[in-house]
Amino acid sequence: MSTPEYHAHEEFQNRTRKLAEIRALGIDPYPPKYVHTKRTAELALETEGKEIGHSEEAGEGKTQHAFVSGRLVLFRAMGKNAFAQLQDETGRIQVMFNRDQTKVHGFEPTEELTAIKFIEKKLDLGDIIGVEGYLFRTQRGELTIFAKTVTLLCKSLLPLPDKHSGLSDKGVLYRKRWLDLITNPESLQRFRSRSRILLAIRTYLEESGFEEVETPVLQNTYGGAQAKPFMTHLNALDQDMFLRISLEIPLKKLIVGGMQRIYEIGKVFRNEGIDRTHNPEFTMLEAYAAGWDYNDMMDFTEGLFEKVALDLFGDTKVRFTSSDEATAQVIDLKSPWKRLTMKEAIATYGNIDVDNLSDAEIKNILLQQSHIDPKGVHGARRGALIAMLFEEFAEKHLIQPHHIIDHPIETTPLCKLHRDPECRKQGIVERFESFILGREMCNSYTELNDPELQRQLLVEQAEKKAAGDQEANPLDEEFVEAICQGMPPTGGVGIGIDRLVMLFAQADSIRDVILFPLMRPED
Repeated sequence: MSTPEYHAHEEFQNRTRKLAEIRALGIDPYPPKYVHTKRTAELALETEGKEIGHSEEAGEGKTQHAFVSGRLVLFRAMGKNAFAQLQDETGRIQVMFNRDQTKVHGFEPTEELTAIKFIEKKLDLGDIIGVEGYLFRTQRGELTIFAKTVTLLCKSLLPLPDKHSGLSDKGVLYRKRWLDLITNPESLQRFRSRSRILLAIRTYLEESGFEEVETPVLQNTYGGAQAKPFMTHLNALDQDMFLRISLEIPLKKLIVGGMQRIYEIGKVFRNEGIDRTHNPEFTMLEAYAAGWDYNDMMDFTEGLFEKVALDLFGDTKVRFTSSDEATAQVIDLKSPWKRLTMKEAIATYGNIDVDNLSDAEIKNILLQQSHIDPKGVHGARRGALIAMLFEEFAEKHLIQPHHIIDHPIETTPLCKLHRDPECRKQGIVERFESFILGREMCNSYTELNDPELQRQLLVEQAEKKAAGDQEANPLDEEFVEAICQGMPPTGGVGIGIDRLVMLFAQADSIRDVILFPLMRPED
């Protein structure tokens, strides 16, 4: 087995030598436990505006006692004292070490190696330490811990990124996320916000009467979206399996089984391109409610976004500043959101009246756009052409929240035909997609529960797949069988969690809100 490249680095070798010296002194550099009483942000909040004494009083019972732990990120020696910055997940706090009063846990000082010299010579930036001592303020008013006892909790063998250049290489930032979290507090806060967002979503769903369920990631047959799947092989049964491309099919089976309001938040996998808003592995929320339709789901979706905004910011207005924009966009998530049919959106933002154009005329308009693949245009049916027009001429203009409703049936095989006879005649289904900042945020249907039509549409999908369409679905006879048992009128919605987090965390790229996005391996 080859030796890792970092073993040859001078800093790694120096720290490995120090590690051996620390062990030789009888100190465990990796103890099993350390209990801190407060995080740095809590200490700062508790002492804000309070008189807590000065350095000459520290330890005399006039100041607040504290146990903290964190990573050593700055250090400077100053005569009989030394000062450091200790960083935890909530922020930083200054620590003062004193030549006469600071001790190192498990270390017996000598004339040659005192406790403060041990700290200076044997510890490095990046080491994790525990500090027990007393809080005071320096003459400049900075909250500081006077260290009485220092405990080495973890000796680091590799240095942190240079404090001046930091992590300028985005590839390193995404690939080695731990370095990003250590050196960029704003990145750490973004992922903590993601946790708060997920909690707010679950709270909203539970308060709305939904139950959380879990469905398989590995599936015999994939479906629920137009996407190319990832494929694997199950040795135990000697059969090919697929990673799910959506959560939809098994959740609908549960609705057939009598569950009334259910949801799942889980990973889905689509073997597609990678860009600012797409990652092949991403997180979806899908929710289904028996007795609802897509109108109910529009109201439900607006309520969910409002809930998250209010929990995070106390307001439905969210400021979003892109890296390529000088001023912030103010996005108002307060309901009701603007609702347009797909055809109305094309007319409003593209100045194109679809109903007065033939298929040939629509194709001609699309073929004038140099980046559109002619093969996809020439073989497309009218509904698919209308969807292409929307994506080309309307989507980018949907900055404020929009529901785009009433899509052509060609866009999905899983949605109920429109209840309006004229729309039904034109092949329009009761589907909406929600857009914010020109990005699709969610997708919803009045779910198709007619087993005969469902099978017909899935057969058409299977024929497309057989003809070479890699994103078409195979025929799932087990799903059709479930629908034959009877599925009540149902509304369903799917929301991309990562794009939702991008909105609330002001992130330009989906990679900024996924802890470990897919990356090309390093050479």
